[in-house]
Amino acid sequence: MKKGQRNAGRLAAGGVLALTVLALPQGACLCAELQTQGTRKEGFQSEFVARAEVEPQTETEMQTDEKFVVAIDPGHQGSDVDISGTEPVGPGASERKAKAATGTQGRFTGVPEYELDLEISLLLRDELEERGYEVIMTRENNDTAISNAERAQMAYEEGGDIFLRIHANGLDDSSVSGALAMVPSPQNPYVGDLAEESYALADCILSAYCEKAGFGSLGVQYYDDMTGINWSRLPVMILEMGFMTNESDDLRMADPEVQELMAEGIADGVDAYVRQK
Repeated sequence: MKKGQRNAGRLAAGGVLALTVLALPQGACLCAELQTQGTRKEGFQSEFVARAEVEPQTETEMQTDEKFVVAIDPGHQGSDVDISGTEPVGPGASERKAKAATGTQGRFTGVPEYELDLEISLLLRDELEERGYEVIMTRENNDTAISNAERAQMAYEEGGDIFLRIHANGLDDSSVSGALAMVPSPQNPYVGDLAEESYALADCILSAYCEKAGFGSLGVQYYDDMTGINWSRLPVMILEMGFMTNESDDLRMADPEVQELMAEGIADGVDAYVRQK
């Protein structure tokens, strides 16, 4: 089951979070307001109280190094994985969509999207862990059978603070290039309450990714028909890293040196988002 209510103000690598959080005035930014909403896990509270009873504490001692948890979802899965059937597009929805799909493929490299998504996600995992984050992976191989709704539920139940879905794009028009981010709109009937925070997350990550890896930006866009978004209970976004149907994007995303920059750029975006906390 999911751990206790999160404190959205937890800090990443080398950072600490003071136990006392000041209330913010009306109109302060949402990112800051979210700092007041989380509570400590019951076990940690008990340990802290017990310790406080036996010794006085300085401000430094009243801090915790609890890590910020990033849930990464490498899009799709191998073409041989049997995960047929449909699932509701959101909680309680009558509309249903396929539980999973294999994604697109590099028109010039021949690389399947599910392989690229996993490759970048594993690099991102390593980069984030080096920076002091805790990472949850919805899959670590191409043979995992897990639906889009199950991925979102897993991210929440295993303790994620944010949910990053890693994908690549494809179109018939090979001239279209660049990266974009998908988030729920404020009118989303399932996760409209996550729209503002999801947009802030996506804006940080897309900007840092494009700057570091050198991809053009097509901006943050609203999508309310994505099952993996609609089932999320965390700030959520899909990063479409580039177009596998565009020669430049496809070749660059397959370049190991560029892949390192892609992972670093996403991690830079996570850093930027957490700094807002």
